[in-house]
Amino acid sequence: MEDIEIGIVGGTGGIGRWFAGFFKKEGYTVLVSGRKTGLDIPTMGKKCQVVIVSVPIGITPEVIGRVGPHMKKESLLMDLTSLKGEPVKSMLKSSVSEVIGLHPLFGTAADSIAGHKIVLCPARTRKWLDWLKEILTKNGADIIETTPERHDELMALVQVLNHLNSITMGMILRGSGVDLVELKRFATPMFHTKLDTIEKVFTNNPRLYAEIITLNPNIHKILDLYGKTLSRLKSLISKRKTETLVKLIQETSIWES
Repeated sequence: MEDIEIGIVGGTGGIGRWFAGFFKKEGYTVLVSGRKTGLDIPTMGKKCQVVIVSVPIGITPEVIGRVGPHMKKESLLMDLTSLKGEPVKSMLKSSVSEVIGLHPLFGTAADSIAGHKIVLCPARTRKWLDWLKEILTKNGADIIETTPERHDELMALVQVLNHLNSITMGMILRGSGVDLVELKRFATPMFHTKLDTIEKVFTNNPRLYAEIITLNPNIHKILDLYGKTLSRLKSLISKRKTETLVKLIQETSIWES
């Protein structure tokens, strides 16, 4: 199947560009489409046996709706976004092609796919799932197969809670009025690591992190737990109940002591 053409909508930047390079190294012809360059989306859907949508989460369903109707039944439509529920639903609705949701759990700084996790959400497949798995596994990827719903549920913790904490901490640091240069002089190694993470969220691609948080269907559950937990901790800490806090930490830990 090396003679197939792979089209990537959004393949001129970010993770779409990364995967364009990956598939080119595998010997495939890769056609990319950006906002101002490359094939138009309908042509890509008609021409390519495999089309991958790699655009911001907020416009992913719209873009899928533009390419899906042009896909053939024997072709494959995928997406690379950090959420899977709505994109997979949109791909199934707008196309007659095979559909697989794909979420690479790594960024563009990775030199290769080896050792990195990739989530696959097969939704409508006949021949393409085996093809995709073979390419990924032979390059050393760690494949996790699940449903779009379970993916989004777990990403609410892995990504939403994680990024929410980073944004909250960054806003508190700004609100404290502390000088960052002075703060770094007192930073422990762990705090330096946290500062690097916060800086990435605030300066790299704020829209990506904002959409990961706000568009996850499980966000209200996370916010409810977050608020209740913070309120409980605030009550204990304000009353200087050290031993109660120690006991709470021990009782609620998910790690074995």
